[in-house]
Amino acid sequence: MFNKLKQFKDLRDKAKTMQHTLADESITVTSSGVHLTMNGNLELTDVQIDVELLVVDKKSKLQSAIMDAHKDAMKKMQRIMAMKMKEMGGLPNIPGLS
Repeated sequence: MFNKLKQFKDLRDKAKTMQHTLADESITVTSSGVHLTMNGNLELTDVQIDVELLVVDKKSKLQSAIMDAHKDAMKKMQRIMAMKMKEMGGLPNIPGLS
């Protein structure tokens, strides 16, 4: 019983360490005049839009560019997260949790 509690504590500590490490990561992507910056917590930390997209007749192009940039940022950050987790040894398999 105490062995499992220690494993849970170790798992929690490792997860917190990973979370802090990933939070320090940041990427910026550009898509058709939209620049998004995302951190390792998958939060957008900056959005910049080129002025020529801020006109009514380019609304659909702006919406599409935002969607594309966000999708690209998510994919890239997920790759970085997976790589960092692999470098840190991933999360251990604890009997009874899987």
